[in-house]
Amino acid sequence: MIMGEPITKDESMMEVEKVDKPIELIKLENEIDELKKALKEEHNRAEEYLNRLKYLQADFENFQKRVNREIFDLVKYGNERLIVKLLSVIDDLERAIKSGKESDGKEALLNGIRIVLKELMDILKKEGLDQIDTIGKSFDPNLHEAIEYVETKDCPENTIVEEIRKGYLLNERLIRPSMVKVAIRKGEDNE
Repeated sequence: MIMGEPITKDESMMEVEKVDKPIELIKLENEIDELKKALKEEHNRAEEYLNRLKYLQADFENFQKRVNREIFDLVKYGNERLIVKLLSVIDDLERAIKSGKESDGKEALLNGIRIVLKELMDILKKEGLDQIDTIGKSFDPNLHEAIEYVETKDCPENTIVEEIRKGYLLNERLIRPSMVKVAIRKGEDNE
């Protein structure tokens, strides 16, 4: 409203309404303003959390990709150390073959092969490989595979009398059971 202009009916009603507003209505309007302000703050906070979450998700995806790459490399190159150690065994076997061709005595060849086998077994033992003891031991289905039962009076029942194929543990975990022949009592009804 400008000074000197006549007051219109609408303007005068607004003036009256401003004066006649009940205190509760003013309090409600103030409360609504405060709620709007609080809502806006919460909206801003939610936006900030969403942005943080997006960054965390991107970081996690990058971390996941890096870990997958590292696992792939471990699988791909994990045996490298063992293979490097085994290269000397290959060299020794090649020398043994060459020596066997040049000499007439098979004893020299056999000795060379025994030495190479011992070297190979030493390398594998350092890597955690152990042979399973069998002959004279009790049959254990967790470590041994019985391929034949032999009737005998010389050994107690369930004793391993012959090893057909060696079994191995890698770091105390079975990787191949021993194939064995197991004693049963002679003259008893056994399957």
